[in-house]
Order: sequence, then C-alpha cells, then structure tokens
Amino acid sequence: MNVRYGARPVEAVRNRELEATGRQVWSDSLEAVYLTDAEVVAAVLPPPLEPGPEPLVRLNISTVSMPGGHVFGAGWFGVQARHGDLLGEYPLLMPMSTEQATVGGRETFGEPKKIAQITTDRNGDSVYGVISRMGFTVAEICGTVVGEREPTTGLKIDFYFKLLPSPEGPGMLDGDPFIVHSHKHTTERKVELVDGEVTLGDSPLDPVSDLPVREVRSIILAQRATVVDARTVGTVPAADLIPFVHQRYDDLSVLGSGDD
Repeated sequence: MNVRYGARPVEAVRNRELEATGRQVWSDSLEAVYLTDAEVVAAVLPPPLEPGPEPLVRLNISTVSMPGGHVFGAGWFGVQARHGDLLGEYPLLMPMSTEQATVGGRETFGEPKKIAQITTDRNGDSVYGVISRMGFTVAEICGTVVGEREPTTGLKIDFYFKLLPSPEGPGMLDGDPFIVHSHKHTTERKVELVDGEVTLGDSPLDPVSDLPVREVRSIILAQRATVVDARTVGTVPAADLIPFVHQRYDDLSVLGSGDD
C-alpha cells in the first residue's frame, strides 16, 4: 500500500529548498541600488544588526529560470547592514510569484517572503519591472539600456531571522529566534547599464516608500547565477525581535477589512 502522506525512510527525506538554492540557478535581474535616509535604515534593523557605512537600499526584480523549465518571479527589497564584523544586507521584503518559492524560503532560512505579482519586460533598449501585492503597486524600475560592463563573480551575505510567533498570545515567540547568514555566490554572464528611475508605491501592507529614494547609485540588467550556502550562527533574545515581527506579516486592518 502506497500512502503518500505516510512516513518516509530517512534516506528518502528531501529538502527541496536546499536542493534548489544549493545549485546554480540563473535569473534575469533588473536591479537598482539607491541612497536613502540613515535614520530610517537604523529604525528598521532589529538588533544585533547595525547600519552599514552607507544607508543603501537594493531593489531587485527578477525572472528566475529553474532547471527543468520552471520559471517564476522573484524580488528583493533590503538595506545594507552589519552583523559584527560582517557587512551584508537585511531584507524587508522578498516577494515571490509562487507558493513553492515562498514557503520553502520562509521555513528553511527565515526569509521574509510573500506571494506577489512580479513583471519584467524589455522592448528594445527599454526595460521595466514592477512588484505588486494585494492590489497595490509596491515598487517599479524603468529605464533605458545605455551600455555594458564586464561580468564579475562575487559573494553577497544576507542576514535572516528564523522565528515562530507563539499560539499563546501576541507579543510572544516560541523561543529565541535563530539568526542565519546566507552566503550567495554569484556569477554574471552579461551585465547592461541602465539609465532610469526607481518609483516606490504607497502600499499600506508593504511600506517601502518609508525608505525614500534620495540618490540612485546604479541600475543594471544582469544575467546572473546564484548558489546559496547558508548557516545558522546563533540565537537572538526574543524580546529584541518582537518589536520587528510585523515586518514579515500583513496587517489587513489597515485596509479597513474589519480584521482586528
């Protein structure tokens, strides 16, 4: 008898998220880096994270092509941050267009992923990307390709918190959250330079406009592969994270839905 919900032998247990992210996965990424207000970056960082040298924000809108032909939209909205001596980024929002990409990342790494509508388009040298959620435009990048630069390889470090809200009441977590360091090894195949602009929507659910664009540092359109190597490096006192838990959940009461 084959009961597919039944127990599996240990050797048959798989983690699809680790399998997917631990191998080279290519994407077409429209990415902007901009300068915002230092005090805002400091306000959104949970301890023990601290601001980096500059109040930089990275907005990425991508189409990801998995082996086997599966394609989905992915995004990133995060700020430069430090954890001890390590310089990296802390994401406030990681929109994904599929349930599979969302659930695996949240449960395995603690990524603040949410399901969203993600669109990228190119018409000649004109490029455009947009993230939308729950009927609101979250962020847009648009511009014109004006040149290329040499592809590079690199390492990017991201900081995540794995946490579980308690069923015993608000303002409680089931233990101290874990802090995860995600090392992303990137290989670029082609990188085009874009002259364009970043527009942040006024979404009550994803308030990215609280981090205003003061100066666009760069916009690129890149064909890029990423391999992830992540590790849990410690825990953080629950009391330090509780004031920031709302970052990863939607408060529907702001929509006047009657949700309390």
